[in-house]
Amino acid sequence: MAKSSISGMRKLVVAATLTVFTCSQGLLMEASKVNGKYPYNSAVVPLLSELVKLLLSILLLRRARERDPAGTIMTTDVKSMLLFPIPSIIYVMHNNVQFYTMAYVDAATYQILGNLKIVTTGILFRFALGRLMTRTQWIALLLLTVGATVSQISGCKGETLSAPMAGYALGVLSACLSATAGVYTEFLLKKNNDNLYWQNVQLYAFGVVFNGLRLTWDDFFGENSGGNWLFDCTNGFTAITWLIVINFSFSGLFVSWLQKFADTIVKVYATSSAMLLTALLSVSFFGLEPSLQLFLGITIACCSLVLYFMPPDLPKEKGMGVLPVTSGGGVNGDGNTSGSAYGGGATPRGGGSGDDKLN
Repeated sequence: MAKSSISGMRKLVVAATLTVFTCSQGLLMEASKVNGKYPYNSAVVPLLSELVKLLLSILLLRRARERDPAGTIMTTDVKSMLLFPIPSIIYVMHNNVQFYTMAYVDAATYQILGNLKIVTTGILFRFALGRLMTRTQWIALLLLTVGATVSQISGCKGETLSAPMAGYALGVLSACLSATAGVYTEFLLKKNNDNLYWQNVQLYAFGVVFNGLRLTWDDFFGENSGGNWLFDCTNGFTAITWLIVINFSFSGLFVSWLQKFADTIVKVYATSSAMLLTALLSVSFFGLEPSLQLFLGITIACCSLVLYFMPPDLPKEKGMGVLPVTSGGGVNGDGNTSGSAYGGGATPRGGGSGDDKLN
């Protein structure tokens, strides 16, 4: 599938779908607790989700090869394949840190701490991938962080952010791991024109291996010492737990699609919007009273979205029209996405106006 053939509307649909799936993650994880604890081995959930993603990617790759054998590019160079264990290791750590974080904090605090990944992703997006962002876009990311946080504070009655220090430390670690994994995976997926499903097969195969090794370590040296995860991996599972597995699986597939054909910032906006969607659903279906904080949070987040993806205001010179711009949404020869990942933005050829320099 060529990057240039992906429409902005299709990216928007995938981002919106990811928002819906992410919206339900925290709620499902909280609902799966019994007396404040998980009645199952939480480390098994990431393993099963990686396994589901691997099986789905194999099926999709097989279908792609049957439909277009010549167009399904698969790099089998050992040097290239050895890059794929790195994000798998990071994701193993991140997926498990998520569960440990939820053991110390409530759902609202968990969401607020998760907002830190917005800023950390922007920093890594700029300095690790070398993507230039305007000052307006930096402000937009900060506004998104503030807006998402404000919306989550609503209705918490002073109990939010009163968790143990270990919960905050794990939340910060989770945000940093999420940003690192996302930015590195985008680099990996865009470094060549390999088929996305082939790249996913490599990612998730290593994910299964490392999650399995982690569980084996627990059997010998960890909290499950003396056990055997192969025989008791689904002990304590309920229908909600299986929904978490499915949710993690499809969320991961949507994320890799966006990282291949859009960029990590689009993924950040999609996942951050999930918090606002959760609040709105709570107002509609669970009787939560709409608050000023919720209204302000949604307003700030919408302003952030407009600021980040809109074309910059370019200066006019006497007797001349607006300076030329390049339309967004395209992909350069090196595989990088230019302009808006949704396909509707624009970036100035010379780095923008004097008040909106690229950084």
